[in-house]
Amino acid sequence: MNQAGPILIGIDLGGTNVRAGAVSPQGELLNWSETLIEARRGPQAGVERIAALVESVAAGRQLLAIGIGATGPIDRERGAIQNPYTLPTWEDVDIVGPLSQRFGVPVELENDADAAALGEWWRGAGQGVRRLVMVTVGTGIGYALVLDGKIHRGTGGWHPEGGHMRLDPNGPPCYCGANGCWESLAAGPAIARDLQAAARQQPTRMLEMAGGEIEKIDAAVMAEAARLGDPLALDWTARLGKIYGLGLANILLLVLPDTIVLGGGVMRSFDLFEASLRATAAQTVPVVPAGQVKILAAQLGQQAGVLGAARAALDLYQEKVTS
Repeated sequence: MNQAGPILIGIDLGGTNVRAGAVSPQGELLNWSETLIEARRGPQAGVERIAALVESVAAGRQLLAIGIGATGPIDRERGAIQNPYTLPTWEDVDIVGPLSQRFGVPVELENDADAAALGEWWRGAGQGVRRLVMVTVGTGIGYALVLDGKIHRGTGGWHPEGGHMRLDPNGPPCYCGANGCWESLAAGPAIARDLQAAARQQPTRMLEMAGGEIEKIDAAVMAEAARLGDPLALDWTARLGKIYGLGLANILLLVLPDTIVLGGGVMRSFDLFEASLRATAAQTVPVVPAGQVKILAAQLGQQAGVLGAARAALDLYQEKVTS
């Protein structure tokens, strides 16, 4: 690869960090960097920070296009981020316009779950499959479907929110207004909430591992304790595996993809959930050939969103060239 050749820029914008990568048209990650987004400083400061990051990783190379995978909700048609939930003060913020004007190239805005799925399809665990579903479990639970290399979009171009499927109508309330969403049961904050409540009721090594501060018990502490054989941590990994399995069972019934890829911070410990997850999914979907669907851990880690955003930028660039 000619390091001086034209490049794409992929941006992964989350509630805490923003990452940017210089990517070749063949999908080779040439350079990347990240920084805090500090959303509370306001969107104008945030856009300036993103632009500086782009300039840093581009290092003077010719840009073809820029892709952004942003924590949603977003308005793709208007190129606007509408997310005061995880990006405080970022409501109806035009991000495409300022970056396109500054760098003089087309800019594509995608939901971050869609971008991560596109990255795993292009360069990761889902390479070459026709029907790919990706589920990311972190602060929330994201869902995306890639069909024949293209992101599946809902009506009006909106992003389907699989993390808000209701698994337990009597479950805990979710910020979306419903009870018992997949996200409110098994995303990172829900795991921390339930683990801390359980740790108040019975002894666990997790408390010691959290420095005696029960509020610091979270999914990462649980995973570490489970690997050391802590009974409560092992119990919760099995419980969570069942919840993930139920969600995947719904996906299997409705989509029946070739491959499901599981990513996000919580799924770095996929091996701890895998047995109960697979067993639950298999038990609850006897009417479709679920056994033919591969369920895999993501391969790209934090690079998935960057590579997927770059792929979206490549598609936009090629569309512009051929139109």
